[in-house]
Amino acid sequence: MEETKKKSSARLRADGIKDYQCKNLIAVIEDPSDMKNIGTIIRNVNALGVEKTYVIDPKRALPDDWQDMRESNPLSRISVSAIKWSFVKRFDSTQDCIEHLEKNRFVSVVTSPHIKGRNNAELDEVDFTEHYKLAVWFGNEARGISDLAVEHSDLCVSIPMFGMIESLNLGTTSGIVLYEVTKQRREYMRKYRKRNKRVPKEKE
Repeated sequence: MEETKKKSSARLRADGIKDYQCKNLIAVIEDPSDMKNIGTIIRNVNALGVEKTYVIDPKRALPDDWQDMRESNPLSRISVSAIKWSFVKRFDSTQDCIEHLEKNRFVSVVTSPHIKGRNNAELDEVDFTEHYKLAVWFGNEARGISDLAVEHSDLCVSIPMFGMIESLNLGTTSGIVLYEVTKQRREYMRKYRKRNKRVPKEKE
């Protein structure tokens, strides 16, 4: 009885936050080395209202199916059960992920502390509402984002830093970047809904 009550309470909360989720926004993790970072990013994704997580996983550390991932005790524990509420899809290679995103008309933005590709901007200079379908990429902990991902992206985004240390770990970077992205897109969604409410209905 208590277990059923917990489930129904969780479901009510899940239903209540649906309107705050940023649809058509995907966080992509490219070839992460540490399972803990995958769990941390999935936790950030869930907490900030990103719709999906894609993991490029050539070492096949994750199960193929999301349902199997949800039942994976290590991943569930690391993500503090966020994996149970956030859709995750794995890919064997960067190329496979790019093809899937482009087929579904997603625009990619990569993140890096260094200038890469043709277009570069700092996080607070970017309008993340410009594209209806957006994928935000985070690279490997040691190597960073791949040249292939950069080639297929519209923009490379960096976090402005003012200290002696010029890099952040993957979990922190994803939290900062996704906070800014979701903040902008939620504000845009609110304005869009308000604007639509003000439009008078046509008379029949």
